[in-house]
Amino acid sequence: MSWLRALKETARSGLKIERRRLEPLIAVRGAAGLALVIGVALALFGPVVAASSAFGAFQAAIATFQRSWRPRPVLALVSGVSLGVTTFLGYVTGPHLPLFLLLLITWTFLAGLAWAAGPTGGIIAASNVAIMLVTVTLPTSVAQAALHGAMIMFGGVVQAALIVLFPIRRWGAQRDALADALAAEADYARRLRHDPVAHFDPVPLMLARRAAAVTAREARRRPAELHGSRGPAERIRPVLASLADPAMGVPAEGPERDRVRELLAAAGSLLDAAARAIRTGHPVKLPAPAVAALRTPDTGALLTGPPLRAADRLAALLSDVIEAAEGDGTKEERAGAEEAAGAIKDSRPPAEHHRRPGLLRLAPVILRAMRREVHHGSPILRHAIRLAAVAGVGYLLGRLLPLGHGYWAPMAAVMVMRPEFSQTYSRAVARFGGTLVGVFLASAIVEAAHPGTGPLAALAVVCALLMYLLMRTGYAVAQACVGAYVVFLLGMAGDDLGQTVFERVLLTLGGGLLAMISYAVYPAWETPRLRTRLGDWLRADGRYAAAVVDQYADPAERGQDDVRQALLATREARVAWQEAVATALHEPVRHRGLSHAAADATQHTLAQLGRVAMLLEAHIPRSEARPVPGAAALADALRRATDRGAKAVRERRVPDWTPVWEALERWEAECRAREEAAEPGAPPPAGTGLVRNNVALLLDALEDFSRGLDS
Repeated sequence: MSWLRALKETARSGLKIERRRLEPLIAVRGAAGLALVIGVALALFGPVVAASSAFGAFQAAIATFQRSWRPRPVLALVSGVSLGVTTFLGYVTGPHLPLFLLLLITWTFLAGLAWAAGPTGGIIAASNVAIMLVTVTLPTSVAQAALHGAMIMFGGVVQAALIVLFPIRRWGAQRDALADALAAEADYARRLRHDPVAHFDPVPLMLARRAAAVTAREARRRPAELHGSRGPAERIRPVLASLADPAMGVPAEGPERDRVRELLAAAGSLLDAAARAIRTGHPVKLPAPAVAALRTPDTGALLTGPPLRAADRLAALLSDVIEAAEGDGTKEERAGAEEAAGAIKDSRPPAEHHRRPGLLRLAPVILRAMRREVHHGSPILRHAIRLAAVAGVGYLLGRLLPLGHGYWAPMAAVMVMRPEFSQTYSRAVARFGGTLVGVFLASAIVEAAHPGTGPLAALAVVCALLMYLLMRTGYAVAQACVGAYVVFLLGMAGDDLGQTVFERVLLTLGGGLLAMISYAVYPAWETPRLRTRLGDWLRADGRYAAAVVDQYADPAERGQDDVRQALLATREARVAWQEAVATALHEPVRHRGLSHAAADATQHTLAQLGRVAMLLEAHIPRSEARPVPGAAALADALRRATDRGAKAVRERRVPDWTPVWEALERWEAECRAREEAAEPGAPPPAGTGLVRNNVALLLDALEDFSRGLDS
């Protein structure tokens, strides 16, 4: 993609406005907290301290809107306290330019590295640095700076307290994540009726797993319906795929296929019912036709072998999901749901909750994540270096220009910069456009009405309310509200409006240009790393398939944790590849060794590879089953071959799968020899045919991968 086209695409993306679901009660709560902080500060300390404290409350409320599974009061407190400390340190070093520059560069560098801990931490850290550039100009002494820092922290405390006192949809984000995962599997079941080899997007399951991570204290307070549903939901996916796939024994047409379609439709309806119950907290309302479809005896008459086992397993898992979704319902309701689903229970020990480090133990985790990014080629490290350089250069230019208020340029740059090219450029365009609109409207209101301190404070609160309400509709809309908010707030603190408007527009443009130039000069393109991402996905898929085959080698000593961890690694690698492809699509960089056709072909074959392994996982034998001889050697050959194949992909070579074919041929010869030596009529170990057929399908997918890579 050329630079001109890339700029046009990113500009259009930045100015795009979407229709999104609004959250008016949460917006009102954030604005009420801001109004309370401003009112207290105005009454006790005057408009200058009120302006400073308002920034703390404003930023603390914004932090609670970030996509995070941690409790919202924690995010508000972390944002308010960190901004208060940053403001105080910034003011203390402010009179000494070299010392302040050192602090600014260090702070912004660490804020850039904070992206290693996730986007929520990166956004909060960058926002704190940007707001600090404004708040350090308000105090007049060290004592005043301490007061301002304390009031900023007070703003975070107020927002956290309001969240605790006036909760809105407790555990709402976690409910939505789990409900979305169940709804995605319901949609998958319905799609399998018409496309037996349909692919499934694992992102909803990944988000549900992240949302399920809780501390020990949170686990005791978590609603019952959020505990226990995710495990069966994860296990339903391979069972659905195994039931629908013709390779597992059900013909493409006929009575068996019709019965499978009925079961898939019933599964979709029951999963949707469970999703609705979890999202709303109401009892599960089971659709009668779906319950009847599961309870009919026709299944055993029409299906045999792996499809029958998959149907029985599906009924048991659906019963687990529905029972968990009942939550705190009555015993009669839970018993009725279990009976209606036709459950066939297997005894399993209760699963421990997915643990997450508490706030005090989080610091070492973040530090380790940041340390892992300090290496050559890390996009997070490059982002941190760009951020620190732009903040320092922007601040120096702002001081040298005869405009005053020079902090606007570095503040704008820090707020728009992201580790990715497209987000940085789109946000730069959106920030300038939104700022222009917001400042113009706010200036027109002030010039026409000449409001005093109280009305200006009220107008600032209204702008904050609109920002909280509309922030998810588009970055340009949010920045228009922020621009007007800052104008009203600084006008309340006594700034000259005419000067502030001109400088803000001009220096915001300069800050956006600095951010865009920095990415062009010191980029972190995703395009050259596509082969690395593809190799990582191939390696993860191979290890997942090998871990599943290993379970057939020794069922008595099998470790399901190995399969689970391999599956999670596969999902992470797949999503990393998809995100890299989406990012590279908008980069003004020519492909280096991986064409668009090769990318499309290889990702399709890797998805098929993972799907075949998932079909095998759906029929892992029980611990009392006989081992499949030679399966361990086959799994080891598959693991080593995909590791070598991943290395070949990174080195721009086409992988060779001859060693795996040879291992499969040796294994099949050994199986034939054992069958000939066995007593007449003795059945082979359960799963031998499944392993033989599915490993052959795995190798076909790997051969297709090599052909697609060479296209």
